[in-house]
Amino acid sequence: MEKKAIHFGGGNIGRGFVAEFLHSAGFEVVFVDVMDSIISSLQNTKSYQVTEVSEEGESTKTITNYRAINSKTHESDVIKEIATAEIVTCAVGPNILKFIAPVIAKGIDARTDPTPLAVVACENAIGATDTLHGFIKDNIAADRVDSLPDRARFANSAIDRIVPAQAPDAGLNVRIEKFYEWAVEKTPFGQHGHPDIPAIHWVDNLEPYIERKLFTVNTGHATAAYYGYHHGKKTIAEALRDDYIRGVVRDVLQETAALIVDKHEISATEQQEYVETIIARISNPYLEDSVERVGRAPMRKVSRKERFIGPAAQLAERGGKFDSLMGSVEMALRFQNVEGDEESVELAKVLKENSPADAAVRLTGLDRDHPLFPHVVKVVDGVQSDAK
Repeated sequence: MEKKAIHFGGGNIGRGFVAEFLHSAGFEVVFVDVMDSIISSLQNTKSYQVTEVSEEGESTKTITNYRAINSKTHESDVIKEIATAEIVTCAVGPNILKFIAPVIAKGIDARTDPTPLAVVACENAIGATDTLHGFIKDNIAADRVDSLPDRARFANSAIDRIVPAQAPDAGLNVRIEKFYEWAVEKTPFGQHGHPDIPAIHWVDNLEPYIERKLFTVNTGHATAAYYGYHHGKKTIAEALRDDYIRGVVRDVLQETAALIVDKHEISATEQQEYVETIIARISNPYLEDSVERVGRAPMRKVSRKERFIGPAAQLAERGGKFDSLMGSVEMALRFQNVEGDEESVELAKVLKENSPADAAVRLTGLDRDHPLFPHVVKVVDGVQSDAK
């Protein structure tokens, strides 16, 4: 019988990253989304193209063997598909996990296959599958929670691939960076074994991969975006051609590198090589990416476990240097009232209506007695003062 994968999220990451590798591994992919336009396009198009872009040129793959279901109107169909699938993945954004959990829970409960369903959240967030697992448990009958591991296994993942803004007429086709890394925990699968997906790097301990990626790629990318926006740059590549901004990004990534080397016992040489690779990747002029797109959702990006506060908090706890990271936080807080970005509008409102300390708590989730907290309050106060 053909292998089947259910993927929540028909956006660019879903089509251009996750589905590409599921397709390459021989899975039929069933896309699930609530966006009528995306579902309709997938249902009425038999294939789409993924173009991988690098400085060496471009290569194009054709993706076929997929179906699409609107979970808003056809939930029962989604439940049936999950009941007979091998793996469920998602790329919907961390804030949407709670909304897809109920239907996944129903699908898991409907399973009769003795092999547990593999569930892997592919989000730019630490422990995203754990978060999804928690929401699913909340939607499982109390007398069935203990037996949930018999029906599903949950593995965290770290994904790394830059998906720039797409051309307005691209349709389902996706232009994407050639480089990728997809690391997934293998230990949750135990004796059952993990799904056979060659693109995945199955690891025993995922935390080093997640933190190295989040605190290097995402931290560097967002820093370039916020400084670029503040200095009137249009794209990430243009921002990184500016010697000042490129220097700031290097300074920030030296701070996160110090944490990664110390915490995960990665050699300083290896991490420096990784930093250089990342700076080259995000500087790629062939990935035309606007600073507004990369900088969007600033409130999420300054939250507790995210790319700035996450490493800065750990460095503060360890007595390390985090000055440059605070500069990134400042630039993120100045990303206000940007057209098309609701969070940037909400950010401006939070900063206007709250004291520096209260705004710092609400935005970052830091405890008031945390060693980083007074430094964040100082940054917030400076941004608020400039707005008066």
